Amino acid sequence: MSAFSVILLVAAALVVIYVLNGIKIVSQSETMIVERLGRYHRTLQAGINIILPIVERPKETIARMNTGALRMLNRIDLREQVYDFDKQSVITKDNVMTEINALLYFQIVDPVKSVYEIKNLPMAIEKLTQTTLRNVVGEMELDETLTSRDTINSKLRNVLDEATNKWGVKVNRVELQDITPPESIRFAMEKQMQAERDRRAEILKAEGEKQSAILKSEGEKAAEINAAEAEKQARILKAQGQAEAQILQAEAEAKAIAQISAAVASNKGSDPVQYLLAIKYIESLKEMTSGKDNKTVYLPYEATGVLGSLGGIKDLFNK
Repeated sequence: MSAFSVILLVAAALVVIYVLNGIKIVSQSETMIVERLGRYHRTLQAGINIILPIVERPKETIARMNTGALRMLNRIDLREQVYDFDKQSVITKDNVMTEINALLYFQIVDPVKSVYEIKNLPMAIEKLTQTTLRNVVGEMELDETLTSRDTINSKLRNVLDEATNKWGVKVNRVELQDITPPESIRFAMEKQMQAERDRRAEILKAEGEKQSAILKSEGEKAAEINAAEAEKQARILKAQGQAEAQILQAEAEAKAIAQISAAVASNKGSDPVQYLLAIKYIESLKEMTSGKDNKTVYLPYEATGVLGSLGGIKDLFNK
């Protein structure tokens, strides 16, 4: 083999290597920043791309791996990423030291800015999240912090999204996983919660007794009203019965008097009034002397009138 043939083989090998180095395959949801002679040239899209080796080269960036380690890569992941930060010690407004663990969901929307506007994007996002978390929680008391996770998440997202906009990053949401106050504070909170539960139980018990007393008094009141109403109706019915009985008795007596008057009137010389008085005197004497041991003899004050009436009755029957 001549020297010329060797040179041709070497040149062919170099051409093949050059061409292979110039072929860049970019996966879906990824991109690559290409620099030409140290300056930004273009952004490669998903698929097969051709670059000029030596003159052009992919820009390497710092990326955070799933294990948390940082690594230099020449590809930029455009998918939504999750950063799980370690627990951070945060002081609340009422000077309580608490530990908070946060999750950050973000996405690179402008690869050029994420490469050239910030040197170490993962570390910058982590430090920014930590400081923002301290600022937001530092404006709230512990009780408010424990009960206002949505408020904290919203504030963190707004601040981080505005701050990372210049880096080509979109912060989608921030989630607080754990908020862990000191052991002494947790013990005091448990006692407070137990006291609050006991207080609510006493209030519910008192409310129940109050309602029971009200219902009992209302029932007694209704019963008394019903009893009074029933007694009233009974008295009314009794009075009506007595009135009707008296009316019937009066009607009967009226009829009797009318018949007696008619009978007496047929006998000339007889007075119906004297006859009726005599009958009443006799009935009264019968009632007064009806006792078993009654030995008293009663004589009416108008004895002569009574005897005259009796005489009139005798004359009437004799006729």
